[in-house]
Amino acid sequence: MKCLVALLVFVVLAEGIVRIPLTKHKSMREALREKGVELPYLDPASKYQNNEFATSANMYINNYADTTYYGPITIGTPPQSFLVLFDTGSANLWVDSIYCNTQACNAHTKFNPQQSSTYSASGQTFYLPYGAGSLYGTFGYDTVNVGGIVINNQEVGLSTNEPGQNFVVAKFDGILGLSYPSISAGGETPVMDNMISQNLLDANIFAFYLSRGGQQGSVLSFGGVDDQLYQGQIYWTPVTSETYWQIGVEGFQINGQETGWCSQGCQSIVDTGTSMLTAPSNYLGYLMQAIGAQRSQYGMYGYQTCTVAITPTYLPSRNGQPLWIFGDVFLREYYSVYDRTNNQLGFATAV
Repeated sequence: MKCLVALLVFVVLAEGIVRIPLTKHKSMREALREKGVELPYLDPASKYQNNEFATSANMYINNYADTTYYGPITIGTPPQSFLVLFDTGSANLWVDSIYCNTQACNAHTKFNPQQSSTYSASGQTFYLPYGAGSLYGTFGYDTVNVGGIVINNQEVGLSTNEPGQNFVVAKFDGILGLSYPSISAGGETPVMDNMISQNLLDANIFAFYLSRGGQQGSVLSFGGVDDQLYQGQIYWTPVTSETYWQIGVEGFQINGQETGWCSQGCQSIVDTGTSMLTAPSNYLGYLMQAIGAQRSQYGMYGYQTCTVAITPTYLPSRNGQPLWIFGDVFLREYYSVYDRTNNQLGFATAV
């Protein structure tokens, strides 16, 4: 009987999968560095410190300077196409629009609500602070298509002003947040929650596979688990805060040796909108020493010929425990499954 139940669960997870290909691009930091501009280091954990999001129209997009994986969506009727960052560390959907005429907006595809028969304005505005500038916008409603999943009356943020130079070199036109609705700016309903309420998925899950070594082949899947993208079993752990995809960390080993760092408990946010693996600052020096890395003039750790994609965070989690961020560096090694029905995260070794 247990085998039959396991088989039935597998069948449910494997059927009805909708796959969105993700393409890897040069990050904003890389593009700006080629132009002789070095972005200052900003604590990635700053993204998670704002508690007012559920009742205000503010979003924080601090650490998207290093993100590199983006995928296609369409908005409107007839559809207008955009390349977005699918971000488990935020909740809102926004894209550049014709209401914005700054250099940063003009460098990207812009949504034209006047050319969509299904668009309606909400009148609510929003503000997005980030590292070296800010972005302003207005909310509206329209039909959104994600890999063939058609979401009706989805809230969409449209940029109205995007000063500064950082986003001029960005390779994405907007961000599609996949975290919990409790952190959604303006109380807007996230895309995943509308998928759930409109019964558009066979299972209320999504999963990421991020390819290694600069190769293409990365995939975001909705409604099921793709067993071709991982090996072994999926290990599940409960979400500890239904805000971001936050989980508990009970231990940390280096070369098979227990460090004792999380003996009193740590928290980690699994964030596809953060490229690095970040460690609490009081642990980072010991970690870098253990792997023989040196600190550069830009504050990054590495060796003579390469950089270690591990950075410090100086802020704790909301419950006061040390905070790790499992970004793309971690997620390239592990297939990750985000289960909204059971509020749990699953990890398996990526192929």
